[in-house]
Amino acid sequence: MKLKTKLTLFNAISKLVIVVLFVLLVPALIKNISRSYVDNNLIKQKNKLLQIVKSQGIKNYIPDGEKDGSYYLPLKEEYLTIEEDTIPNHFIDTIKNEKRRVEHDTIEYRILSHTFTLNNQRYLLEIGKSVATLDETSTPLQNIAFAVLIGMILLTILADVVYTNHVLKPLGLIIKTKLIGHKFPNFGSYRKVKTSTSDFQYLDISIHKMIEAIEAAFQKEREFISNASHELMTPISILQSKIENMFEREDIVDEFKVRLLEMQKILNRLKSITKTLLLISQIENDQFLKEDKISIKELLQEVYDEISVRLPEKNLTFDIYIPQDSILINVNKFLIFNLFFNLVNNAIKYNNENGEIIIAAEMDNNTLVVNITDTGIGISPEEIPFIFNRFKKFRQSMQQDSFGLGLPIVKSIADFHNIIIEVHSEKNVGSNFRLIFPEDLIAGT
Repeated sequence: MKLKTKLTLFNAISKLVIVVLFVLLVPALIKNISRSYVDNNLIKQKNKLLQIVKSQGIKNYIPDGEKDGSYYLPLKEEYLTIEEDTIPNHFIDTIKNEKRRVEHDTIEYRILSHTFTLNNQRYLLEIGKSVATLDETSTPLQNIAFAVLIGMILLTILADVVYTNHVLKPLGLIIKTKLIGHKFPNFGSYRKVKTSTSDFQYLDISIHKMIEAIEAAFQKEREFISNASHELMTPISILQSKIENMFEREDIVDEFKVRLLEMQKILNRLKSITKTLLLISQIENDQFLKEDKISIKELLQEVYDEISVRLPEKNLTFDIYIPQDSILINVNKFLIFNLFFNLVNNAIKYNNENGEIIIAAEMDNNTLVVNITDTGIGISPEEIPFIFNRFKKFRQSMQQDSFGLGLPIVKSIADFHNIIIEVHSEKNVGSNFRLIFPEDLIAGT
């Protein structure tokens, strides 16, 4: 998962947690706020009423001859009562929920109870507000608060996404331009990524220095292989000439001729290895042009004509199923020939007696797929990741007196043409090399 996605997901989850907590806590908070607001209003009403009673007397609330007075709003949402308090030494000043019987209904009120003295007479004052009306005001407040919260959450998520994209944009550029945008190990010139984040600046320059070191190491390896190959060809050729000249001498005994033949065989092997390393070096240094147009079927026929003399050694069958219109463009014929030749050569070398080799092609999503299948000894799963490594030689290669450079050549040629190679193999069953030619190499697509 990408870092940007993780940060966005974390921000979204954190906001969701806040919403859940808000939904769980807001009813109690709104209820307490509403209750506090009502209590303050009850206290204000009490103080206002006491001032009126003090200035105008109690008769406005308790008629003559009566000991109490009660006043209700039409819907019984609020009420006020004042009555004489006959309990000795009774003092009360509270606000709490209590139920009252009003006509035929029992209603729960938020009631302020307060005792006061006027003209040596103690009175009990009660001011009540229906609890139902508190709930009616609390619910709209909760809905408004929830809607405001959702809006703020959406705004903050949008702000988080925009800011995260802005902050992480240099990291994406570093990955795209330094790690993905170049063909390994040819990285090109250094271009600094503009960013004000010091961590990304350090990452950018560190990756560049690392790439420079890798590129320098690869360049030194290529130069060494190229130079060594060139330098080795001269003494090898001289030695071969001297050995051939020695064969022409009449005083050479047969035993010495046998030794000379062995030496010549070793020199031929050394010359073959040197040519192979030189070819790999030339491919990796882009010393070949890609200007040829070839028919795969005709090219494979050329491969067959050159290598078919080896088929009877193991009584192998060789079948080619390639459409006549399978044409490649912008390729190097010499290299593509070597690619197929090495794969067919391996299919023969590691095949079983009375085995078969099948080469077939098909179109798949504007790409041309060529399968080279054999019924040979196969490759173990743990060895498949390393078969294209020029520095690793497997047991079957040594048993077949092979240099182990055929598949590295195939890999170099494939990379040079942007051809994808997929390998599927099973021990003692056979192997399949799947070559996927990109759209730009196929004529008529």
